[in-house]
Amino acid sequence: MKAGDLLKYFICILSVLAGLALTGCHKKTEAPPDVGYGYAPDLIGKYVVYDVDSTVFDDFAKDTLYYKYRIKEKLSETFTDNQGRTAIRLIRYIKRYDPARSYDQMDWTVKDVWNYTRTATSLEVVEENVRYVKLTFPVKTDVSWNGNAQNTLPAMDYKYLYTDMKQSVNGTVFDDVLCVEQKDDKRKNVIHRQYYIEKYARNVGLVYREITDVYSNTVVAGVPVEQRIEKGIIYKLTYITHGIE
Repeated sequence: MKAGDLLKYFICILSVLAGLALTGCHKKTEAPPDVGYGYAPDLIGKYVVYDVDSTVFDDFAKDTLYYKYRIKEKLSETFTDNQGRTAIRLIRYIKRYDPARSYDQMDWTVKDVWNYTRTATSLEVVEENVRYVKLTFPVKTDVSWNGNAQNTLPAMDYKYLYTDMKQSVNGTVFDDVLCVEQKDDKRKNVIHRQYYIEKYARNVGLVYREITDVYSNTVVAGVPVEQRIEKGIIYKLTYITHGIE
C-alpha cells in the first residue's frame, strides 16, 4: 500500500472511531415510566378547595339534618413520622354555610390536621387518627388493595375503576382523572346500601368523594333503600378550585 493510501486508510478509521464516540456520548436517556405520582402531588403550599354537602338521617330523633360547608385542604409542612418517613401535615380549613353571607366574606378556620404520606408504592392519609391507603402505585385499572392495611379496621378492598380519563368535575374539565371504588355492595340487600368512591385528578389530587351509607328496616317491595332511608349518611365533597400559597 502506498504511503498516500495508507494515510487515507488511517484517516478513515479515525473518522469512524470518532463517530462511534460521539454516538456513545449522545446516547438517548429514556425517561422513567409514569407510575401515577401526579395523582398525589406533594408540593408544599398546594391547596384544594371543596364544597361539601352532607345529609344525616337520624332514626333516633326521627329527623333529617342537612350540612353545607366549604373545605380547604393544604399541604403545610413536612415532618418525620413514627416510621422514620417524610410525611406532610395536611391542614383542613372550614367555612360554614350562612345564607346571609357569601363564602368570600368569611375567614377560614382550622378544622383538622391530618397526615399525608406519599411513598414509592402508595399514598397514605391519616384521617381522624386512622391511616388509610388511598392510592397504590403504579396506577393501573382493576388493581385492588386493602385500604385498611395500615389500621385495625376490617379489610376493605379498594380498586381502580378507571385511570387517565378526561372528565368534568363540577364544571372543570381535567385531562386525567382516576376513580377509586372503596366499597359498593352490589349484592341484593333490601335494608342496607353502601357506596364509597373517590376521584383524583393528575397534578391536583382529590377532586371528588362520595359516601352513601344508609339503612332502612321498613321493606317495601320494588323500592330501593335510597328511597326509604331511616338512618345513615349521604356525603359529597366536590372540587371548586386549587392553587399554591
